[in-house]
Amino acid sequence: MKPRASKKIKLFVCGITPYDFAHLGHARTYLVFDAFAKYLRSKGLNVFYLQNVTDVDDKIIKRAKGLGKSWKEVSRTFEKEYLKDMKSLGISSVTKYARATEHIKEIISQVHRLLQKGYAYEIKDDGIYYDVKKFKEYGKLSRRTIQQAEDGVSRIDESIQKRNRGDFALWKFALPSWPSPWGSGRPGWHIEDTAITEKYFGAQYDIHGGGRDLMFPHHEAEIAQMEAISHKKPLARFWMHSGFLTIGGEKMSKSLGNFITIRDFLKNHPPRVLRLLFLKTHYRSPIDYSEKLVLQTERELERIDEFVDKLHEAHSMKHETKKRFKLQASRFTFYASRFMKAMEDDFNTPKAIAVVFDLIRKANPLLVKSVLEKKDAKQILE
Repeated sequence: MKPRASKKIKLFVCGITPYDFAHLGHARTYLVFDAFAKYLRSKGLNVFYLQNVTDVDDKIIKRAKGLGKSWKEVSRTFEKEYLKDMKSLGISSVTKYARATEHIKEIISQVHRLLQKGYAYEIKDDGIYYDVKKFKEYGKLSRRTIQQAEDGVSRIDESIQKRNRGDFALWKFALPSWPSPWGSGRPGWHIEDTAITEKYFGAQYDIHGGGRDLMFPHHEAEIAQMEAISHKKPLARFWMHSGFLTIGGEKMSKSLGNFITIRDFLKNHPPRVLRLLFLKTHYRSPIDYSEKLVLQTERELERIDEFVDKLHEAHSMKHETKKRFKLQASRFTFYASRFMKAMEDDFNTPKAIAVVFDLIRKANPLLVKSVLEKKDAKQILE
């Protein structure tokens, strides 16, 4: 990606729906984008990393009823726990977390404009819906035809009165509710994202990220909404979708009940292990989680840590004995160049990590024999 002259990057990643504790599937997405944002900043880019919080939703309302609490109490409780988990994982790159309910004005504005432009319609006593047939390119991100897109039904768009099966809700006449020109209600799932990004980024921005499962229909809906409103293409210059985290071959999810919460994982393993486990696989590729994979990653991390300890020792040694070997500085420049080339190739972290282990293999024997120059040890540490 070629940065603009201002070196400013606008990055949006779909956030959580806080109705339960976050699991490792969430951790994968947010660790990947944390590393990505930090990498871009290390290259001197000014990254505004925006993440939304879907703090009102059918799942939250259902959970609240089960617990005998208000939707807001449940939402705020699990949002707080989510932020605790992110801190525990060392995720600190997000510039702003934006709640849907704090952007109702912006959401209503977008729904109003879609109605004005003829892309939306009202179903009495139900809500405002987006007519996917009006947006001729619906399905272009996931490469689905409009007919295939008809199979896409998202969280709160099941009405039998819809014009097309694939139409989705922009505004639901349901509790909890906020006043609007069409009647009290609450936002649909997709509209909050474009309302939030339009407020902070405008009609277009650089990078949109999220889990692979959000490509359709969620991200398709975002494109349809914002491009219909602005008549500007594309909504985002680049799309990044993290692959599924599976367990026993099945996607890890709350609906299947096969998930491991972040906090449960951290009871037995340090957070750095999870970061390395995810980054040693390409962000777009699936990972099948197992304890065997975790233990293997722990050993790899130990190998890195042992190497770093040896480098510190070599760097702090006094020049009492004459060194018998000197590595050329160009050797390290070569490794750094390979590392950066991998990172700039669609954020290829597994290839970059392989370069690190290649360096360890080459330099370790010199450390064992105590023949590595002090300044070379310092350069490798850097």
